[in-house]
Amino acid sequence: MNKLHREDLMTLEKYAQERLDFRKQVIAHKKNRQVSLGPNATLYFEDRLTMQYQVQEMLRIEKIFEISGIDEELEAYNPLIPDGTNWKATFMLEFEDEDERREQLARLVGVERKIWVRVDNQDKVYPIANEDLERETEDKTSAVHFLRFELSAPMIEAAKQGADLFMGVEHENYSHETGALPENTAGSLVSDLALRH
Repeated sequence: MNKLHREDLMTLEKYAQERLDFRKQVIAHKKNRQVSLGPNATLYFEDRLTMQYQVQEMLRIEKIFEISGIDEELEAYNPLIPDGTNWKATFMLEFEDEDERREQLARLVGVERKIWVRVDNQDKVYPIANEDLERETEDKTSAVHFLRFELSAPMIEAAKQGADLFMGVEHENYSHETGALPENTAGSLVSDLALRH
């Protein structure tokens, strides 16, 4: 899939002008790319547009306009763009109460490796988690994880042909399974995949 390059980005001035419209576009796009796994966990599937927004926001906040700084941001965010054979997602554990969050993160060590996606009735695919850095200790997991789900060619083919997609998490202290994903979400995720011949 297309990685982002400097020439794909707006200058700080142009982004200041376009930001509200671009933000609306991204928010509408993201609605089709999130999957709730029960009351406290959500998968946010990333792609080129969500990462462009992330980069533009970082450049704006940090007022980065030098080439080296822009390249650093691209280097940080490009790995989160799917490659055609995978889905890449930010996984978030969300507990509003701080004490409960602390307690639950201690109970959910390893949860990021217990999430799965499934195309139709094929095997479940578990993620490769946190390739950028370690996000858990023996005592607790992090509230945010980055996941990559690698799909086989038959899975990609079936997904492209409209097979149902399912997702879930099967940790001993937190378990949830979706039904077949709604058409708008499935369609958006399938657009990340490319058939390889």
